[in-house]
Amino acid sequence: MVSTPYIINEIYDILQKSSPFELTLEALLALGLIWIVFYKRTTTKKLPVSEEDILARWTPEPLVAEVPPDHPALKTKVVRGPVGRMVNVNGKECINMATHNYLGLAEDEDIKQAAIKSLRKYGVGSCGPRGFYGTVDVHLELEERLAKFMQVEEAVVYSYAFSTIASAIPAYSKRGDLIFVDECVNFAIQKGLDASRSKIFYYKHNDMDDLERLLQKQQADDKRNPAKAKKTRRFLVAESIYMNTGEVCPLPRLVELRARYKLRLFLDESLSFGVLGDCGRGLIEHCNVDKTEVDLVSAGLEWSAATIGGFCAGSSFIVEHQRLSGLGYCFSASLPPLLTQAAISALDRFESSPRIFVELRERCRTVSDKLSHLKHFQARGDPLSPVKHLYLKHKHECWAHEKMLLDEISTECIDNGLAVVAAEYLEHMEKHCPRPSIRLTVNRLLSEKDIDDAFRILEHVSEKVLASAG
Repeated sequence: MVSTPYIINEIYDILQKSSPFELTLEALLALGLIWIVFYKRTTTKKLPVSEEDILARWTPEPLVAEVPPDHPALKTKVVRGPVGRMVNVNGKECINMATHNYLGLAEDEDIKQAAIKSLRKYGVGSCGPRGFYGTVDVHLELEERLAKFMQVEEAVVYSYAFSTIASAIPAYSKRGDLIFVDECVNFAIQKGLDASRSKIFYYKHNDMDDLERLLQKQQADDKRNPAKAKKTRRFLVAESIYMNTGEVCPLPRLVELRARYKLRLFLDESLSFGVLGDCGRGLIEHCNVDKTEVDLVSAGLEWSAATIGGFCAGSSFIVEHQRLSGLGYCFSASLPPLLTQAAISALDRFESSPRIFVELRERCRTVSDKLSHLKHFQARGDPLSPVKHLYLKHKHECWAHEKMLLDEISTECIDNGLAVVAAEYLEHMEKHCPRPSIRLTVNRLLSEKDIDDAFRILEHVSEKVLASAG
C-alpha cells in the first residue's frame, strides 16, 4: 500500500514540473468538477396556464388593414374602348400620355387581324408551361424571329415582361455571387436580385465613378482572399432606359468596366426595344456596341410591341440555360398564341417600316422641348426617351403628401381631357424608393396639336390644384 507522504511528494513533484498554463488549466478543471458535484440545481415551477386564459389574452391582427374610404385604390378609373392615341377614361375622351403604346401598334389594323386569325386557329390560351404541352408552333417562330431581329444566336420567350428579367437574374446568379446594379432599377429587377440571394452592391444612378469605386474595393478584397475570389462570379445589371427616371444608361462605359473587371453584363432593353437604333433593336444598336460585349439582353413586349410577354436574347450557350432554370419559363403558362402572333406581326412592322422609330424619337424630342416651359414642374428624362418624369418644383417633406397632390393633379387632368398617371411605387418594398412623380409617356401618333393641348391642360390643372393646396 502506497503511503500518504509518497503521494504528497509525487503531487509536489508534478506541480514543480508543470508550466503556469497547465497549472491554471488543472485548477479550472478541479473547480469545475467541485461545482458540478456540489451545485444544487433549483428550478422554479411555472404555474399551469389554461388554454382559456391564453385565448382570452390573444388579440389577433386583422387579415386586412384598415383602409381610409378616400384611398385612391378604391376609386378605380374605368377605361372603355380601345387604348390608343386617345383613351376613354370614366366616360371622358382623353389625350393618352399614360400608357406605354409608344409606336401606336395597339391600333394597327393588320396586327389586330393577325391576332384574330390566330385566335380562331389556336383558341384563347395555351393552358400549360412551355415544357408541359404549352409550346405552340408560333412560340418557336417568335423565338426564331426575335433571334434573327436582334442578330443573336437564340432567344427565349416568357409570358410576362415582369417575370422575364425577374427569372433571368436568379437563373445565373446564386448565393455567394456578386451583383453590381444601379440604384434606380425597376421593381422587376429588384425581385430578381432578391431571388438570386446574391450579395448586392448598389451604385449611384448612372454614376460610373461610383461603380468603379465599388469594383476597385471588391478587387482589393479579392486579393486578400484569392481562393474565394476564384469561385465567385460577378454580374453587372442595368436598364437601357430606366423606367424610374427616363434616363439612358452610359452603355459604352459599362462595357468598358465589364471588360476591365471581368463582369457578366445583363442589360434590360424593355423601354429601348422598338425605340432606339436605326432598326429599333435598342441601346446596343444606338451606341454601336459589339453585341458580344453584353452577355444577356432582356426586353418586354408590352411597350413598343403593344402585346404581352418578354424575351431574353444572346448566345445559345447562355440562353438555353433558362429553359431549365428560368422559373417564369418553367412554371408559368406560356404566352397565349394570339398574343404571340401579335408580337410576330409587330416585328413584321419593325422590319418593313423603320421610319416609325424616327417618328417616335421626333415626338420624344418635341415633348422634351416643352417640358422646360412648365411652371410648377421640373422634368427628368432623356430627350430620346418615351418616358418622362415630372416632379414638383417645391419638394414636400412628406412623401405621402406629395404623392397625394400628384394623384389629384392626374385625376383633374382626366376630367379636363388628358390621361396622365402618378408613378406608383411600393414605398416600403422598393430598395431605393423614387420621389413621387407624374410619369408622361410619348405615343408616335400624337400630333403637334395633341401635345400642345396636353401641356396646356397640365399647366392649367397644376396651377389650380397647387393654388387650392396652398
